[in-house]
Amino acid sequence: MDNRYPIGQFDCPNEEKEKDIQMWIKEISTLPSRLSVLTASLDELKLTKTYRENSWNVRQLIHHIVDSHLNGYMRMKSALTEENPVVKTYEESEWAKLTDYEMPVKVSLQLLESLHERWTYLLENLTATQLQRTYQYPDGGKMRIEQNIALYA
Repeated sequence: MDNRYPIGQFDCPNEEKEKDIQMWIKEISTLPSRLSVLTASLDELKLTKTYRENSWNVRQLIHHIVDSHLNGYMRMKSALTEENPVVKTYEESEWAKLTDYEMPVKVSLQLLESLHERWTYLLENLTATQLQRTYQYPDGGKMRIEQNIALYA
């Protein structure tokens, strides 16, 4: 097992069904409240605990989720407004070393709540044609918007 993916790597679906997409949008919309509930009672010791050797702590994971979802939202907006844009990647492990990852998780949870409210509104109003739009990673891999929804759910 690759320790970077404790629940396994994302297996991108090839054919999405409308009910799956609606379920994934619901998961995206409820993530901020679910994370808030899960972290509400965590003290400093629990926020800085790691669960595997060389892994991120809970605080870093919360901040990373926000960074990841900000990037995912921007990639989707690029795909909706440009023809198969090449999206920028980022060095997740280096971002986790920056000082903003030491901030209280409350700050990131507030940002995530606002981002997901806006993202959910966009997702709920996409057309079938828009769901098929794509973006491309620098290594050449393509992702459809409907796959992006599955990934972030």
